Amino acid sequence: MERIASLVIVGSGNVAEALAVAAAAAEGVELRGIAARNAARAAAIAAMAGDVWHGPVAEAPEADLYLIAVSDRSVGEVSRQLPRRGAAVVAHTAGSVAVDALAEDGFAARGVIYPFQTFTAGRRIDFTEVPLFVEGSDEATTRRLEAFAACLSRAVYRASSQRRRTIHLAGVLACNFVNALYSMAADELAVREGLPAEVLHPLIGETALKAMAMEHPRRGQTGPAVRGDRAVAERHEAMLAGEPLQRDIYRLLTEYIWETSRKI
Repeated sequence: MERIASLVIVGSGNVAEALAVAAAAAEGVELRGIAARNAARAAAIAAMAGDVWHGPVAEAPEADLYLIAVSDRSVGEVSRQLPRRGAAVVAHTAGSVAVDALAEDGFAARGVIYPFQTFTAGRRIDFTEVPLFVEGSDEATTRRLEAFAACLSRAVYRASSQRRRTIHLAGVLACNFVNALYSMAADELAVREGLPAEVLHPLIGETALKAMAMEHPRRGQTGPAVRGDRAVAERHEAMLAGEPLQRDIYRLLTEYIWETSRKI
């Protein structure tokens, strides 16, 4: 099996930045450049990764792997801009995009390496702990991508496009939606009582630690909804009467918690 020893990262967003920094620090991997439409961001990421090459997608240098880290809707368009090199693998990092979205012409193999984590520009995490879900257009490509992914992370799994969509949905629920609730809580404290978001930090930290420590997060559920305390829930809904969207979210989550907590 031919090993993937070199790569070009295509994109200049948060995922591209995290991958570039991780690849630059990994053993057995040569990061040859950052190819992106946003020249300023590509240059900034290239500097973070050891001053590697950076430039337009169509001018990307030769590599064993072109790893596309762009928005879901841009994957196919960007893959068609890459120089056609038949021996190379082209892969994307999107959770909800099928491997077939990649342009077929000009590449020997296609695939996906989906990092199951939230990334923010300038924020460093231990990439070796990030689960990477891999899919290839054939068995040989899958194995090559698995071996490459193992250079970046200790947690590498196979996942079909359908399985990856389910994983991505779970990620949206566990990360994006939960963070939106943190934001809602912070806004309520600030607007109603003039309190800073830092007041929430011990509660957020313990909630996350407890969820990770238990066999299932539901076993750590607390609050008026799990107790069926309608009096408290109704008072909270009344407080949110002037914010119908927040009130509806509160009501639906209260119902969900009550219904699911009875199944433990």
